[in-house]
Amino acid sequence: MNIFTKTRYKNKSAKSQKINFQEAVLNPSAPFGGLYTLENIPSKNFKEFIDFDYEKLTREIFSGLGISLDSDILKQALQSYEKFDDPKNPAPLVKIKKNLYSQELYHGPTRAFKDMALQPFGTILSALAAKENKKYLILTATSGDTGPATLKSLANTDNISVICLYPKGGTSDVQELQMLTQEGKNLKVFGINGNFDDAQSTLKSLLGDEDFKAELQKKDIYLSAANSVNFGRIAFQIIYHIWGYLNLVKNNHIKFGEEFYIVVPSGNFGNALGAFYAKKMGLPVKKIIISSNPNNILTEFIQTGIYNIKDKTLIKSYSPAMDILKSSNIERILFALFGGERTYELMENLQKNLHYEISSSELESLQNYFSAVSCTDRECLEYIKKSFNMGYLLDPHTATTLKGVDKFCKDVPTIICSTAEWTKFAPSVVEAIFDKKLNDKEAIAFMCEKNHMPTPDFIKNLFCKPMIHSKVLEKENIKSEILKWLDFK
Repeated sequence: MNIFTKTRYKNKSAKSQKINFQEAVLNPSAPFGGLYTLENIPSKNFKEFIDFDYEKLTREIFSGLGISLDSDILKQALQSYEKFDDPKNPAPLVKIKKNLYSQELYHGPTRAFKDMALQPFGTILSALAAKENKKYLILTATSGDTGPATLKSLANTDNISVICLYPKGGTSDVQELQMLTQEGKNLKVFGINGNFDDAQSTLKSLLGDEDFKAELQKKDIYLSAANSVNFGRIAFQIIYHIWGYLNLVKNNHIKFGEEFYIVVPSGNFGNALGAFYAKKMGLPVKKIIISSNPNNILTEFIQTGIYNIKDKTLIKSYSPAMDILKSSNIERILFALFGGERTYELMENLQKNLHYEISSSELESLQNYFSAVSCTDRECLEYIKKSFNMGYLLDPHTATTLKGVDKFCKDVPTIICSTAEWTKFAPSVVEAIFDKKLNDKEAIAFMCEKNHMPTPDFIKNLFCKPMIHSKVLEKENIKSEILKWLDFK
């Protein structure tokens, strides 16, 4: 069994706190504000897995990583992929052109890549809570996709209550409607006056708030989270990167052992972290290419080694799920490359000074795994149109990956991570291709008519569902509102 350890520790004597996977899922916040992460990342011979189905591949990778779960719980979790378009291939590859493939990660119930992790993860959370006979409050903060996927996964589950925080005005209309219309007696959605970083910092603050946890314990409620601060999310995000490569091999697009690129549109870095762990395990990834939007903090960090947000203001972009300045999972990269004491030092600098800088040798180590590029809004729209003219329709987040392809991936097989169905960002798609300004409902109807497509099933009823959640809060009122809701739910 692998051991999960803290990403941050002040000194060697503080290294001793280690937990197993179940504890990491149920109690994701580590001391000193850190996260739990894999202590060791073993190498694997992926050739043995070429003919595995998705369930067997997941079991083998989890076993290799020492992720220990009751077999029946994992089986139940993996059955969540039966709700996907093709249960046997939940993350299909689509060829765009020679050497360029899109791994479509959005074929789950909420039409975004977060379903790949959150549908099975929700099952695990519920099962572990039932096993312990404890009630849990699950917190999630979302830039648009984590919220709908979490709510869908955990609606009406026993022993679980869910609070979802999202930045009011910071998501697409479809994403917001998915949250505000989601039924479930155990769910509560709050808009906040702020951006995603505000929502995420509030979540992290509550996870470490001893007074808040004491108030919950008076109600016999324990606290966990569904964001990628929880390693249970990351575990499932490793699998599809491996699945994509094995499918390249099985379909004779690449020889086993031949290197390839993975290009990831990234904000909070969980998707990229899954690719990083796969590469550390031995998947022949030549480089993980990070595509940023105008909030290009990740690109600056990977190119210069400087993580500086003290002079940054969050920009609302055409790819809102990536409108993030504080990327949580960079911390796990720092730990894997530089260790817990150095990670503590860097994260303390970020907390106190909104800035840190790694050394030239550390930057070289980081760049052995990652390259990065940022994509302007104008370029994003141009790539949507360019792709459409090639016969492939994509959303604005996935569109940013094409700049990474153009800059880094000449003549080498490349998989771009397609993170959302176009319907979730239809106004941007229509503006890019047809230079028309329409709202979400109009834009979806327009695209379906133009392309002779039926309206997607999940959209048909979304715009006429009743609004269930409507409250918008200031950050300082969130804690009291959560406690009030728990009293009366």
